[in-house]
Amino acid sequence: MRLRDADGATVHLAYCTNVHAAEDFDGVLSQLDRFAVPVRERLGVDLLGLGLWLAAPVARALAEQPQLRARLRRELTARGLETVTLNGFPYQAFQAPVVKHDVYLPDWTDPRRLRYTLDLALVLAELLPDDAARGSISTLPLAWREPWDRRRFRAAKAQLDELAAGLARGERPIRVALEPEPGCVVESTDQAVAALSAVASEHLGVCVDLAHLACGWEDPVDAVAKLKAAGVAVVKVQVSQALEVEDPASARQVLAAYAEPRFLHQTRSSAGERFDDLPQALASDAPGPWRIHFHAPLHAAALDPLRTSSTVLREGLAALLTSSDCDHFEVETYTWDVLPPSARPTDDAGLAEGIAAELAFARDQFAALGVS
Repeated sequence: MRLRDADGATVHLAYCTNVHAAEDFDGVLSQLDRFAVPVRERLGVDLLGLGLWLAAPVARALAEQPQLRARLRRELTARGLETVTLNGFPYQAFQAPVVKHDVYLPDWTDPRRLRYTLDLALVLAELLPDDAARGSISTLPLAWREPWDRRRFRAAKAQLDELAAGLARGERPIRVALEPEPGCVVESTDQAVAALSAVASEHLGVCVDLAHLACGWEDPVDAVAKLKAAGVAVVKVQVSQALEVEDPASARQVLAAYAEPRFLHQTRSSAGERFDDLPQALASDAPGPWRIHFHAPLHAAALDPLRTSSTVLREGLAALLTSSDCDHFEVETYTWDVLPPSARPTDDAGLAEGIAAELAFARDQFAALGVS
C-alpha cells in the first residue's frame, strides 16, 4: 500500500512473501493468486505492496532471462501488486520442515551470497515502479556469530565492497540493508554501526526489524537516535513483534507450544540471559521477563499469559517516522504455519485473512502517527 506522510511523501507498506513456500517461478506466480490478490481484496485497496522473497534459483533464472523479469512485472501489475523491496535474507528452502541455523547460509564470507544479492538487485531494478524513488533489499547481518574471526570479517568486507560497487553500477537506485538479529555477528544497533562504518557506502544501510530490536531489549528511540547520529541509513523496517512473558516459570506449558522444530527462537531475558533457541530457555531456571524471537501476528493477542512486544512496535514506528528518512516498511510474519494449532490458519483463505488483518492493523498504526 502507498501511504502519505504529513509532507505528502510516499511511504510504502508491504507484506513479505517469505511466509509462502515457493522455490521456482511458477510457485511465485501461484502465490500471487492464492494469497496476494485475496489480501488486496480483503483490504479494499487498488494497489498492494509485496516484499517479495525469491529463492536463489528463482533469482538466478530471473537475472539471466530479461523476458522472465518482464513477465513477472506484467503479472504483478495485472493483479494490482507492486514491489519496491525484496527480502534477501533466506537463500532458499525457508519453509522447509527444519530451517534453524541454515537460514544464515551461505553467509557474507561466501561468494554465493554476493551473487544472490546482485541477482536480486538486477531483478528489483526491473520490478520497481517507474515512479518509485528507490528499491531496497534486506540481508543477513554478516553471519551467525560462530565461527567468526578477523579473516572471515575481511572476506565479508571484501564482498560487501564488491556489492556496493555493483549497486553503484545499477540502472535504478537500490540499497541493501543488514538486518541485525539475535545470535548473529551483528545483533545490536551498536554492532550495526560498527560493521557499516567499516564498509561505508551510500548503497548500504540497516534494516530495523522491530521484533529483533525487542529481543535485544533495546530502547527503540535510543536505537534510532544512534543510527542517525552515526549517519547510518535506515533503508528498510520490518514491522514485527516478538513474544514476551513476565514469569516464564508459570507459563512453561504455553511457551512449549511455541517451541517448534522449523525456526530458531532466540530467547533473551531482561537481565541478560541468552539462549539460542526456546527449548534451551525452557530447560533453564532463568528469571523473567523474557522476549522470544517468534514473529507474532500484529493484530492478535498471544496465548495467555504471554503478550507481545507491542510497545516496542509502536514506539519504534513513531521514532522511525520522525527521525529517519525510511520509506519502506514490510510486515514480516513468516511464522503463521508454526503457530500453536489453536492460533494457526487452517487453509489459504484463513492465511490471507490473517495477513490482511495484520496490514490493516499496521495501516491503523501509521494513521495514528499521521501517515495515511
